Amino acid sequence: MFFRTTHYAPRTRQSDTQMTTSLVSVQSLVKHYGGVVALDGMSLDVERGTIHAVAGENGAGKSTLMKILAGVVRQDSGTIHFDGQKVTFDSPNAARQHGIGIVYQELSLFPERSVLANLFVNREPTRYGFVSRQLMREKSAPILEQLGLHVDVDAPVSLLTIGERQLVELCRVLLEAPRLLILDEPNSALNERETARLFAVLRGLRERGITMLYVSHRLEEVFSIADQVTVCRNGREVFTRGISETSIREVIEGMIGGRQESLFPPPLPQAAGHPEKRLVVRGLSSAALQDISFEARTGEIVGLAGLEGSGVSDLLGILFGMSRAKQGEFIYPDGGGIPHNPTQAARRGVCLVPADRRRNGLMLEKSLVDNIAQVAVGALRTRQVWLRRDQLLASAERQIHNLHIKTRSPYHLANQLSGGNQQKVVIGKWLEVAPDVVLLDDPTRGVDVGAKREIYLLIRQLSAEGRVVLFSSTELPELIGLCDRILVLYRGRLAGELAREAITEHNLLHMINTGEMT
Repeated sequence: MFFRTTHYAPRTRQSDTQMTTSLVSVQSLVKHYGGVVALDGMSLDVERGTIHAVAGENGAGKSTLMKILAGVVRQDSGTIHFDGQKVTFDSPNAARQHGIGIVYQELSLFPERSVLANLFVNREPTRYGFVSRQLMREKSAPILEQLGLHVDVDAPVSLLTIGERQLVELCRVLLEAPRLLILDEPNSALNERETARLFAVLRGLRERGITMLYVSHRLEEVFSIADQVTVCRNGREVFTRGISETSIREVIEGMIGGRQESLFPPPLPQAAGHPEKRLVVRGLSSAALQDISFEARTGEIVGLAGLEGSGVSDLLGILFGMSRAKQGEFIYPDGGGIPHNPTQAARRGVCLVPADRRRNGLMLEKSLVDNIAQVAVGALRTRQVWLRRDQLLASAERQIHNLHIKTRSPYHLANQLSGGNQQKVVIGKWLEVAPDVVLLDDPTRGVDVGAKREIYLLIRQLSAEGRVVLFSSTELPELIGLCDRILVLYRGRLAGELAREAITEHNLLHMINTGEMT
């Protein structure tokens, strides 16, 4: 369906019923940053004891709204009612005094201080006039146990993983016993196990009456955790609905202001002067795969689909030289066989964009300059062990410009970027070696809709430029919207291939779940 909302009229929320059932009621908020309108009459009601999601593209106003509620910035106009009382938060401390806590996507921990010290910054409990680490342990232990965070609380935070640091940040806010908990991409650094544990904690908090605002672009997770969702676009509310009353498709269409299909750019004309290249795989077998055979050519996007454990990731890992095949025949565009390792793959123009960019695709504590140069330096064939700093900077600036990576400086750390821009860095570092074979393992996982659209266009461009493209995704609309052919894997074997008119959601779902052609 096409979401036809073209006119926005602020809703009036003045009834006594709304004021009593809503913990937070925002009416017609406006916020300008110079000539940029961040909020343009935003309205929102958050019912008590619920998890209320807020979804929208980058620039839709989500973060500005959260910062206003957390007292970090102040609106230009509009009103906020909290617990039935009109309020204005002049500072983060004022918001905390009302019972509002926020967990930001960007961590605000002190790396060299201990976990305990980070949990009680500027509010250390005392006994007999001295800071009591025993009291700190006693107060934090139940929440740390709830979060499943079993770490040495006396060790520096710098020794923890990114996921563990995110949980420390959440624990610090929960220690303040907030009435409204704002979560801005709280699981962006967490793996599936940690995310499942976090969601179990959030559901427990909801049962204890804590109200939550949950900001995320991972819509599948929004639908699994939230009670209601507000979609915003261009600084305004598009609609608010119960999760049971809407769908992911409707949310996406509300976010972009059009059909979901419009996210996917049409095929681009093939660039002249590029000879056809092929990747040929015959009889590939490994510990997880059985007798896989296919060809992929330039000028097409070949999809790889299958349930988790079907062998899709194993296949991409073998093609990139990360693991070995037991048998099989392989012909790459350069005429050679399968790479023996990732370094050889990079030198031969074979790239892999991994599904987990934060753990496998980026050096989060390094700059964009270092990240974008990583592959080019590692793939050097000469005895030269480094490139000149001006060469590294030129590479970074080239990719920042070409891929429209939003950053204030090439020397900013990768962990300071949004998920979509981080993914562009992962792709950009491979473009520096001009690959002939592009392996994409769920390349839009965890990025917002706007960044997805840009990555889809980039994938189209890679194909049009004469590269062999294999594209794996866990989202069926992506496979249907981008791929010319889709290879379906089922329990380690190739179940079949869908092409052209046969690529439908029904056919794809049937093959993925049964391993049989319809």
